[in-house]
Amino acid sequence: MSDRPPVGASVDLGSNSVHLLVASVAGHELRSLADESVFLGLGAAIDDHAHLGAARRAALVVALVRYATTARQLGAADITFMGTEPIRRAADAARIVDEVERATGIPLHVLSHEEEAYLTLVGVTSGQPVTHETLVVDIGGGSSEFCAVAAGGLARAAGLRLGSNRLTMGHVRDDPPTAAQIESMAAAADQILRDAMPVEPTDLVAVGGTASNLLKVTAAGTTDRTLTSERVAEALSTLTTRPAAETSERFGVNPTRARLLPAGAVIVDALMRRYGVGEVRVSEEGMREGAILVAEHAGRAWRDRLAELAHGWSD
Repeated sequence: MSDRPPVGASVDLGSNSVHLLVASVAGHELRSLADESVFLGLGAAIDDHAHLGAARRAALVVALVRYATTARQLGAADITFMGTEPIRRAADAARIVDEVERATGIPLHVLSHEEEAYLTLVGVTSGQPVTHETLVVDIGGGSSEFCAVAAGGLARAAGLRLGSNRLTMGHVRDDPPTAAQIESMAAAADQILRDAMPVEPTDLVAVGGTASNLLKVTAAGTTDRTLTSERVAEALSTLTTRPAAETSERFGVNPTRARLLPAGAVIVDALMRRYGVGEVRVSEEGMREGAILVAEHAGRAWRDRLAELAHGWSD
């Protein structure tokens, strides 16, 4: 009998990128075996046409077939495909789900805002029981998922239609954005965040490519995984004094992502104002890690137990 730890995989179909994680699982610990993404811009496509259409569905299927092959070659017994905000609102969502499963043999779970948030919380905490009030925000391209939990309390989750791509498309016309466009995005973010869940977090955690890439354009870089008000201001200064192509080349940011980063900085700054905190911790772990952990811990019925699993488990 093999002593090798089990291997799981998850793929997140986000508004900006489609991202694969394959990892071995030892209790609450994951060891990454593969971590890669492709920028498909699903959210922008649906914004423009209300559906993906045949060509973009085909491109998505090609990416997922490749990811499934990679995961299986690395020994993944469980592979979880997760459709998020763009798939939820795609007019051809049923066709996307059907074509993906036909091509890969893997079901595509179209998650609710709450399910995304619960999985993200599990990923950030590694499924360990929470010891202090924590708010995790996954800043996406089309929406942001919020999940809050305190020690011994029930996890609460919600989503807001506040994302880096949505904010950029609605307010930015120049590259780099003008001061007036930054102000317009900030006002919009503040307005939307009035409806965010009312909590007083000890620990505010941001996950997703927006937060991770913002770190790259600060002097501290990725060595210190904290965004303060001063660092966000520094990032915005950098991002608004050069075009996205220059930001991409200088800081190693995906060119399309570079165009969205000013909006991402605005969202992080607005979150700090909304919750009265001076810093945001940036976590590399999130929904993909959470999906691997819950699938290994709870099996194929993980969606039925997700609200419970979001609190963490001690075994």
